[in-house]
Amino acid sequence: MNNYRYFFRDDYSEGCHPRIVAALLETSFTQQIGYGNDDYSAEAKRLIRAQLPGHDVDIHFVSGGTQANLVIIAAALKPYESIISARTGHINGHEAGAIEAIGHRVETVDTEDGKLNADQLTPFLTQLGHPNSTQPKMVYISNTTELGTVYSKAELTELSAFCRAHGWYLFLDGARLPSALATPDNDLSLANIADLTDVFYIGGTKNGGLFGEAIIISHPELKKGFSYHLKQRGAMLAKGRVLGLQFRELFRDNLIFELAAHANTRALAMVPGIEKLGYHFLVPPCSNQLFPTLPNAVIEGLAKKYVFHTWQQIDAQHAAIRLVTSWATPGAACEQFVTDLTMLSGTA
Repeated sequence: MNNYRYFFRDDYSEGCHPRIVAALLETSFTQQIGYGNDDYSAEAKRLIRAQLPGHDVDIHFVSGGTQANLVIIAAALKPYESIISARTGHINGHEAGAIEAIGHRVETVDTEDGKLNADQLTPFLTQLGHPNSTQPKMVYISNTTELGTVYSKAELTELSAFCRAHGWYLFLDGARLPSALATPDNDLSLANIADLTDVFYIGGTKNGGLFGEAIIISHPELKKGFSYHLKQRGAMLAKGRVLGLQFRELFRDNLIFELAAHANTRALAMVPGIEKLGYHFLVPPCSNQLFPTLPNAVIEGLAKKYVFHTWQQIDAQHAAIRLVTSWATPGAACEQFVTDLTMLSGTA
């Protein structure tokens, strides 16, 4: 046990939504075929496809985000091909070099908001056709980004058009996609994302599931042999039913988006109180991740009662911290945080 009052460290500190626990208990003694060929996985896929009318997609369930990223990239790229990412992208700084370990260079772009655009990708075109250079073939983005920012339909459309014009795959990491789609100003749907990307996934781990991600493949070339890549990389669970059952519950009545909206609402409710104290954010808040810039002394005081990441040192006296709310974050915890921040700010 720890001595902290509340975790704002991430959106997977809790277990899972009670409906998933109930479904696991209810179905535990029902025999099912293994390796994702069970009835629950089939039902989950049907529910997801219902949100993608007219789309011919393959759906695969895996246990986590790093595993999804690794298998997708390994399946898509030849050994000499590389993937482009924002420097803050999860595959670059948070996965212990998993992508490089399978032989693919991650080419990075510095961004202020964690998002990529066509202008930032254009310089990589000079590498094409030169045998001394890695050959970019895939663009990796996440929605929400690692900074909690969200792509608009116009932004994603521009990015998609650029990638298709140059024969590059567009891959969207959706570990927090439900949060992105539940933000107040979002104008994208799952169907739009299936239209504009070649492969993406929907996160369960950070959106009320016990664990698991749902990979959605629309590009015909990426569908070929994907199951073999899953098996070879240890991503095909014998008890695939556990993954399928979770996504069945999460999509049965759009529970996953209800939980994401809750997380967003809890985070955004803290924004007025933080701004009232005169503090600014590293990027404009819009989802369940907040990045307020605070004095070091205030951060030290908050750390006695809360768990969070110190994200970026701004100057000698200030740093940006990351606060993350989840599907289960109570309003009282957010209100208490602002109260404590107010008290500490008055004495800093």
